[in-house]
Amino acid sequence: MDSPSIHMFFFKLKEVCYNQQLFAQARGKEGIHIKEHISPAKDNVILFPKTLDFYQIQLTVMLENERYGEAMELLRFLLQCQGQDERHYEEWQALLEWLEAAFPQYMNHGGGQGAGLDSYEHEEEPDEEEMKRQNVRAKLAEDQHYADKLLHTAMEEPLSEQTMLALEQLSYLEGSDIDDKLVGWLMQARLHPLLQFRVLQTLRKRGMQGTVQFKRGQEQVSVDMETVPLTPEEFPPQVAMVTERVAAQTEVQEPTLYYFAQELWSQFIMAIYGTEDYRSILDEDDTTIDIWAAALHQIVTESLTGSRNEEESRAMYGITDTMRFRFEQAYRSFRQFVSAGMQE
Repeated sequence: MDSPSIHMFFFKLKEVCYNQQLFAQARGKEGIHIKEHISPAKDNVILFPKTLDFYQIQLTVMLENERYGEAMELLRFLLQCQGQDERHYEEWQALLEWLEAAFPQYMNHGGGQGAGLDSYEHEEEPDEEEMKRQNVRAKLAEDQHYADKLLHTAMEEPLSEQTMLALEQLSYLEGSDIDDKLVGWLMQARLHPLLQFRVLQTLRKRGMQGTVQFKRGQEQVSVDMETVPLTPEEFPPQVAMVTERVAAQTEVQEPTLYYFAQELWSQFIMAIYGTEDYRSILDEDDTTIDIWAAALHQIVTESLTGSRNEEESRAMYGITDTMRFRFEQAYRSFRQFVSAGMQE
């Protein structure tokens, strides 16, 4: 997978913000729903470009949320479709084989083709983490170099879905040498902020304690490992308040904008974790929340429509002239993040 069709599942969602028609498909406005569109009758299916993009986005979301059973089912479906570039089939087959080897417990989940997609709500069992841990340790028992192979995949091979899956598996292995190598990589390598955050999550899941310092862009960041969020719910409440403000303005009349605001915010907040921007959001100041909500609204509006009406966005959230400088700072942070993502 030297040039994967999904460069990295963390990054792909931002690209979607630049295609409003595809959003309409993903939201079902053109009748496309993942569970409905994948049916047993897959022979002779030809995917149109926009439909292919939609499925690749769905695959991205499944991998990001560790829905490996569903991802395997979708890959099997895509492999049976016709008319695609041969490179796509090679990438899908390679990813499917890797998932089947890494997570055999998800193969044929729910019984029969397509069942994995219909039974996602039942996929996460109470012993899910223990199953993953046992699976990784079983591989280590079979291959004493398995940890080194995972580290090599994560740190040396081209960035891909397998990078993230390798990091997840490393979170279930013991050994301080793994911590040392991951911390050294974090401190010395020039990593995308979202990849940095995933490394932090891996270290926290491994039980690492204390403080880790590293560079994020030009800023020196210090992170307390015990507080690194593993789920959206573990972020401080101020983080959710920003999208709540956007929801109040857009959820009913502009659901497209609200959908992408949620997606962009979830990526952005991970990318700035531990930075000065992140700390400013935790200020517990209503004005600060309004400023970030207005800037988020503005950047998504521009991404979807190509037009900029800053005055309207600022008026919506009560951003006065005295707050304008801080609004523009927040807007620039979003712009830098989106621009960097699109260049990946």
